[in-house]
Amino acid sequence: MPLKRMDKTPMSERAAGRRAHDFLEVNEGYDMARAMFEAERCLRCQDPVCVDGCPVRIPIPEFIHAIAAGDMREAATILRGANPLPAICGRVCPQETQCEELCHMNNRFSSAAIGHLERFVADWERGQPANDATRQPWRDEKIAVIGSGPAGLVCAGQLADMGYPVTVYEALHAPGGVLRYGIPEFRLPNAVLDWEIDVLRQRGVEIANNIIVGKTIALDALLDDMGFAAVFVGTGAGLPKFLGIPGENLNGVFSANEFLTRINLMRAYDFPVSDTPMKVGKRVAVIGAGNTAMDTVRSALRLGAEKGLIVYRRSETEMTARIEEHHHAIEEGVEFHWLTNPIEVLGNVDGWVTGLKCQVMELGEADDSGRARPLPVAGSEFVIPVDNVVLSIGTTPNPLLLQSTAGLETDRWGCLVADEESGRTTRARIYAGGDVVTGAATVILAAGAGKNAAEAIDRDLSAARGDDQGRELQSGRH
Repeated sequence: MPLKRMDKTPMSERAAGRRAHDFLEVNEGYDMARAMFEAERCLRCQDPVCVDGCPVRIPIPEFIHAIAAGDMREAATILRGANPLPAICGRVCPQETQCEELCHMNNRFSSAAIGHLERFVADWERGQPANDATRQPWRDEKIAVIGSGPAGLVCAGQLADMGYPVTVYEALHAPGGVLRYGIPEFRLPNAVLDWEIDVLRQRGVEIANNIIVGKTIALDALLDDMGFAAVFVGTGAGLPKFLGIPGENLNGVFSANEFLTRINLMRAYDFPVSDTPMKVGKRVAVIGAGNTAMDTVRSALRLGAEKGLIVYRRSETEMTARIEEHHHAIEEGVEFHWLTNPIEVLGNVDGWVTGLKCQVMELGEADDSGRARPLPVAGSEFVIPVDNVVLSIGTTPNPLLLQSTAGLETDRWGCLVADEESGRTTRARIYAGGDVVTGAATVILAAGAGKNAAEAIDRDLSAARGDDQGRELQSGRH
């Protein structure tokens, strides 16, 4: 076997000085030559442990080998057979802590660029002539999916591939869930999201917008009155958390959820062409250090803020954002305040934010998350002058659907209780997965939960109709 090159093939990016002023995508993707060059780095392992790190179980060596052979159609077929959202996951998944972390190349060099290659294949497919024919379902049992985020879309796509008629119910006026309202276009362009959803429609998935299950219609009505054989709940975790500190109600304080929704879904950056304004001052502080915090502070710069600040009570080591997102934020001039805990939002007599009172922290023993616990340093209070404060400290599931549906068990965090492998809940015929079960997590973990639930729904319905294969699967797996 020829010696493989040690380093990943780099992906070109737009210059920080230009991209920080618009919402165009930062990463520019591979061209054909770079993709084939990178695909040749794959070791063609006998034990491809990279697949074990993929929540949707993409046959990674197979699609990479197809790229190396120049067969992009085959690579696209392999990818889409395992993951209905490859163009999305290739952009936003944390491959560096999943499939790429397990890659055998990591033992001595850098892993194969699995995420970059996934994105390349999906973008290649997106550039091919569209197939306008809509596939018709051949099963009799109808399935309802509540929520059109990654868990719901993947579940719907998998079930449609199995022949089931699937209807996705979305509360907002456009499908995509957190993919639409929570991720800026400089990371995930709407054109890419729209294309992935159009592909699902061509595969037979129907999407009904502006319907809040639990308010517009009851979940039980889907089962009892509308003839659905099963329901998958993938409503995500869209209810923001707050710190409970003085000053959180001042003008100029936002949750990251509201801030990003105004920008991404309501196009506030295009006001007055759009109907939704978004006023930011010269200095915007974002509390938190996850991917959402990075998205928020980088969006603030693009809205005209002169300075974007990340304020985080732990150190850089405990930061949960992807390395790439942190790197891009640094390039774009974001200022980081590590070991800094906000204790009060300060304002003027007119009720507008003027500053953020903070306290210096030091790290103690590890807490339940495995990260070092931040402890306050006595007498270390200080003030950071800011015009806006955005809280990005996590989200929880909206309780509306769960409170309006009897028999669904929730845990102490308000998350729906469901089996990790199958998505089965405490109610027969109701399944769930994604952030509504786990709390806020990654797109690919939600996608994996949606795929697992789709397989469980098919097993259960196959067993109910007396299908031999269904009974075999039902007995062999939870």
